[in-house]
Amino acid sequence: MDEAAGPGGDDTILAHLERLRAADLPVRGGRTMAYVYDAGLAGLDELAARAHAAYAGVNGLDMTAFPSVVALENDVVRQAARLLGGGPATAGTFTSGGTESCLLAVLTAREHAARTRGVTAPEIVLPQTAHAAFHKAAALFGLTPVTVPVDPGTFRADPGATAAALTDRTALVVVSAPSYAHGVVDPVPAVAAAAAERGVLCHVDACIGGWYLGHRRLAGEIPPPPPFDLAVPGVTSLSVDLHKYGYTPKGASVLLFRDAELRRHGWFAHASWPGYPVVNATLQGTKSAGPLAAAWAVLRKVGTAGYTDLARRVDGATRRLTEGIGRIEGLRVLGAPDASLVAVAAAEEGPDPFVVADEMRLRGWYLQPQPAFGPSPANVHLTVTAAVADPARIDELLAELAAAAGRARALGPATADPAVAEAAAGLDPAALGPDEVAFALDVAGVGADGALPERMAPVLAVLQALPAPLTERLLPEVVARLYTA
Repeated sequence: MDEAAGPGGDDTILAHLERLRAADLPVRGGRTMAYVYDAGLAGLDELAARAHAAYAGVNGLDMTAFPSVVALENDVVRQAARLLGGGPATAGTFTSGGTESCLLAVLTAREHAARTRGVTAPEIVLPQTAHAAFHKAAALFGLTPVTVPVDPGTFRADPGATAAALTDRTALVVVSAPSYAHGVVDPVPAVAAAAAERGVLCHVDACIGGWYLGHRRLAGEIPPPPPFDLAVPGVTSLSVDLHKYGYTPKGASVLLFRDAELRRHGWFAHASWPGYPVVNATLQGTKSAGPLAAAWAVLRKVGTAGYTDLARRVDGATRRLTEGIGRIEGLRVLGAPDASLVAVAAAEEGPDPFVVADEMRLRGWYLQPQPAFGPSPANVHLTVTAAVADPARIDELLAELAAAAGRARALGPATADPAVAEAAAGLDPAALGPDEVAFALDVAGVGADGALPERMAPVLAVLQALPAPLTERLLPEVVARLYTA
């Protein structure tokens, strides 16, 4: 179907979309254990869709023209602030997602450091486990990332190493609650105290876990998470996604600041042109208020008691899952997860995790492969949501995982040709031309048409064996091959 075919009837158009969706991973039911978040609550999607539709045409660019946008955003920010250690002075911004929230936190810190401390060559201090969004922010906004090793056993940030990395040029230090790769909460109080002592801002990336951890803390019978939010002295900003464990439609995140004065450092205003005066609190200008309205409606519908119950269910499922994985021959959980994210690696003589992921996907489960990096070996990542929280569902997952591990052990590991890795080590990624890139992708198993093989373990094995700068040069080319226009 294309524009040249002319307009079609509603049923024809929707049927085409349905056919396209058939090739995607399912977003409901709990079998896709990355990227999507399912509360498993009846009627929630329908409410969100109606709220989104009611505000789809409302432009969040100008809140003076659409004051309802401010009312909704204030409500959402207040709810996030109450949950996550905020006080009367806390200010916040509704954004399109975790990446935008992280970008804005870094931009705000850069401007704050320049205006209040005269920093002209800013640095951002990050543990190895910090989300890639912060490296993206550093690249976009001209900060130098200073990466600090984490504890090789717990995968948590090292407070001493982090404090030692702070300099007069540091604009921001980042900690995670939890880090995505292993689901562990960094020692926020120690790092925030070290930052405060140097007059440096400290951001907590609670994008994936903040809503869950905040509500789990309200379930008295469950051990609370380590301290992580704005109530911790020295924490100056925090990001939390609502489209993750808030179970709202995608396009919903909140960035909280210690106060409104700090938030203003990240705003953009411009009046030096003949058009309307522009002021943006986010990276976007024109933006639909649909995601905001949908998020507001879902938060109201579920409520504090509902989210606390969902957190209780997810906690129980995560515990059952981690304990069960410990009984599967050849598999082990990395670290000791504080949240609902579980990384599963091979135990001694265990199966290749990438092959395990392939075996699971061929049977309708998506587990996210994570290549080895630093002290973290290759593993598969599982995000536990409420949709998979039923004990019988977890037992089904464990049985599938045990069977997949057995099949993967019989198949053997996916390996990269050592000669390929050796040759790649001498390449300059910046100097690669189209022919060299095409050859490298062919070696990795990615065809010229962008089609990926049914089994991804061999591709991942090659990419993992390459130097990181070369992998980063090739990844955009892999994605580019998927597009024809």
